[in-house]
Amino acid sequence: MNRALLSIAVLVFVLAPGFRAAAQQGATESTAASPPGSTAPASLAAPAPAPGAKQLTAMPVDEKTYVIGAQDILAIAVWGEQAFNNQYLVRPDGKITIPFIGEVMAAGRTPVDVGTEISKRLEKLIKEPLTSVMLAAIHSKKFYIQGEVLKPGEFDLIVPTRVLEALVQAGGFRDFANQKNIIINRGNGGKILKFNYKDVIQGKHPEQNIYLEPGDVIVVK
Repeated sequence: MNRALLSIAVLVFVLAPGFRAAAQQGATESTAASPPGSTAPASLAAPAPAPGAKQLTAMPVDEKTYVIGAQDILAIAVWGEQAFNNQYLVRPDGKITIPFIGEVMAAGRTPVDVGTEISKRLEKLIKEPLTSVMLAAIHSKKFYIQGEVLKPGEFDLIVPTRVLEALVQAGGFRDFANQKNIIINRGNGGKILKFNYKDVIQGKHPEQNIYLEPGDVIVVK
């Protein structure tokens, strides 16, 4: 319950400045547009966040099981302690640096695990600290698409993604792509998997439409 309340508080803390600025701007414009002595009607629409306002959006992952990696961005908040509320990039060495605490190893651990360590280390400074750690962005897990697609390159593997969905992210095929003989290179062991796009979209061989794993390379010849 406390963690749920803290997560809500984090969102309010980040979003509140944007809503406040937008509301003030709307009030100023309304006063300028209305003649003296008149009363402008109340707006029924919620005010838009001010340009540049920082917004926190948690990634759709299980914070108890997701394993953090380098280049991920963590949103960390400590209840009632704004000095710690910020986003932290996981460095290539797997660590983040938090004010008054120092370095914390984040890579290879879950957000819940990292939050527990931060709370323990804060006990020397704060009475009964309550810490929330969420994924603000995922960049450590990627898959790659090469060859005859419209948008080849690397893609963040944020949610479970099948081969067919990955090809959609790549914008589809070029005119002369061989759609019947697509290759998925998996792992350092050199495992090669086949994918026949023509068959799969016709309901044949659905087992070829596998979930991708971090580091998978899809090759369209």
